Amino acid sequence: MSIRRFTIAERPANEAGRQAALDAYGVAAAAHPELDDIVAEAAAAFDVPTALVSLIDRDRQWFPARVGLEAAETPRSISFCSHAIHQDGPFVVPDATADPRFAGNPLVVGEANIRFYAGAPLVTPEGYRIGTLCIIGTSARKPLDVIEQQRLTAFAREVMDVLEQRRKR
Repeated sequence: MSIRRFTIAERPANEAGRQAALDAYGVAAAAHPELDDIVAEAAAAFDVPTALVSLIDRDRQWFPARVGLEAAETPRSISFCSHAIHQDGPFVVPDATADPRFAGNPLVVGEANIRFYAGAPLVTPEGYRIGTLCIIGTSARKPLDVIEQQRLTAFAREVMDVLEQRRKR
């Protein structure tokens, strides 16, 4: 039996500032109807079963808005979104079983059965990437084209607009 491995994302060089920026939003686990609407729209737009607002916290990723997933959080160590926050634009994994960074990941080989992932970073006005708006499928797909990447990024900007409005209140 071969052991399937996966890669844990490094923490960004600006992790302390990134974490402080996330904390400043004060996003609680309470209901977020505006964010729920955005993830539902993203899931429908991309025809995927799962869409999430994923915030990358100290040791976990948690989901203040989600469709198609019961879990409210997962460990940061197995998070695809922890990889995505290193990117300036969308991070796309067309087939997680064929990607050595994820092939042995519990979210791929386990019950979640992730095959396709695409996440656009949630970027604060100060430039910190605090999480993602991501879409997830249980079958491999082709990479997102430029228009689809722009659309995913637009959904992420909508999420940040909502978070910024809440922070200013």
